[in-house]
Amino acid sequence: MKKYIIILFLTISAFAQDKINQLDDQGNRHGLWKGTHKETNRPRYEGTFNHGKEIGVFKYFDDTKAGTVIATRDFSKGDGSCYAIFYDQKGNKVSEGKLVNKTPDGEWKYYHFESKTIMSIEFYKDGKLEGNRKVFYKDGTIAEDTNYKAGIKEGTSKTYSDKGKLIDEHIYKNGQYEGLASYYDGNGSKMYEGNYVNGKRVGNWKFFENNKVIKEVKAAKFSKELIKYEQRYTEKVTKTFEQVKKEQEKGK
Repeated sequence: MKKYIIILFLTISAFAQDKINQLDDQGNRHGLWKGTHKETNRPRYEGTFNHGKEIGVFKYFDDTKAGTVIATRDFSKGDGSCYAIFYDQKGNKVSEGKLVNKTPDGEWKYYHFESKTIMSIEFYKDGKLEGNRKVFYKDGTIAEDTNYKAGIKEGTSKTYSDKGKLIDEHIYKNGQYEGLASYYDGNGSKMYEGNYVNGKRVGNWKFFENNKVIKEVKAAKFSKELIKYEQRYTEKVTKTFEQVKKEQEKGK
């Protein structure tokens, strides 16, 4: 009786193994499939097909002895799309979102290195960026907020310091600067601003101190004036730093 059970078990096991990587009558993948890396023959992926269509969750493995899962794709919706999650070799999420025909669609999240903190949130349409793309510092503070259309920057774009203060604000048209652009010192004070047309500075550009206009120059002379302005600003910051240092030393 025991021999019969053992033989039956081995027969079932062999039969089950034979059922891996099968095709249906039309030549479509059907049932459980497992793929391997070409050079090492280590497991590369495993998942189930239903007459050529992926169903359930597919797992993808790195080419190491450990065979770490580096991605999963969930086809549970049954519409051909899947929800994909990519991992590093320590199991931390790298990115996740929906794929349609192997291209990003809808919301995608990207994570900081070896962290659960979101680094950016992006939206895709037909595989191209569409709508607001937001980038965050590791503490969750907004770093950048830019609008896209069909993969090209379009509309307002803002970048921020790690203190949450505005650094610059631009308007894009077809991926180029267009309209008013403003620049700040990262502490909330405006430094200079002016207009762009087709990505080039035009008209008069204004320089500020304490949020008041101190000088206005033509676009052609902006670069030279900017060098002078930044030198004065650096000297001012250095002087302030030295004053703070002296005050601290006096207080000791």
